[in-house]
Amino acid sequence: MIDARGVSYRYPGAELPAVRDVTLGLSLGESLAVVGPNGSGKTTLLRLLLGVLQPGSGRITVDGRPLALWTRSELARVIGVVAQREDQLFPLEVQEAVLFGRYPHLGVLGVPSARDRRAVRRALERCDVAHLVGRRVSTLSGGEWQRVRVARALAQEPRVLVLDEATTNLDVRHEMEVFELVADLIRDEGLGAIVVTHHVNLAARFADRIAVLDCGRVRTLGVPSEVLRADVLHEVFGWPVAMTSWRGIPQFLPLRREEADHTERGAVTAPKSHE
Repeated sequence: MIDARGVSYRYPGAELPAVRDVTLGLSLGESLAVVGPNGSGKTTLLRLLLGVLQPGSGRITVDGRPLALWTRSELARVIGVVAQREDQLFPLEVQEAVLFGRYPHLGVLGVPSARDRRAVRRALERCDVAHLVGRRVSTLSGGEWQRVRVARALAQEPRVLVLDEATTNLDVRHEMEVFELVADLIRDEGLGAIVVTHHVNLAARFADRIAVLDCGRVRTLGVPSEVLRADVLHEVFGWPVAMTSWRGIPQFLPLRREEADHTERGAVTAPKSHE
């Protein structure tokens, strides 16, 4: 559905590219997690995939069509985005906030049709926030607000969901609820999802594939069991780690410096558990 080939981008005045020769793709019905340290190029790559930035080299296609040929409204009907931060500037009620997701579909007059209202109702129900329709968004908890934002993206009736650090500042329960919701949407709706996150362990548990970015390049890309290795994570994040597993899924533990032994690159392996 989304395909990037040899994509590079350098900000004006920058000495080095922020993204360098990146090749990756997303199919419908799968989730791709993008992880890496601060400054690794995650946000820039996302902006390129969404057409906000134009690559200096390489090509990006959406559904087989060059990204540059898509209008913003056309792209919004295909890709729904939940950004990392969003200020609540207007005293909207939940239903009004979710209705904003229908704007790419509205006609010349901009009046919501019966189909638009059905899409909003379905998105509210799918994200388990229909009971909040009369609430103002300013009164919602962090977890409720994130689910409403996912509902707004879902109301677009997209084929792909993109979440850019969408669980930042959420507690464990609400963070897990968002990841579980996205997994359900992929399974039940056949959507594709790109999830940019700092939470490597959650990416390993929920994503079909993981791209590890390092200095603007894809250091490794594949299924979690193949790409999440102690030596890779130690080099990319610059910190000693230990690896363990949960039901066969790799999980990593950041170590205190004195806990790391003197094996190659300071990476160690913790005893396996819960196989």
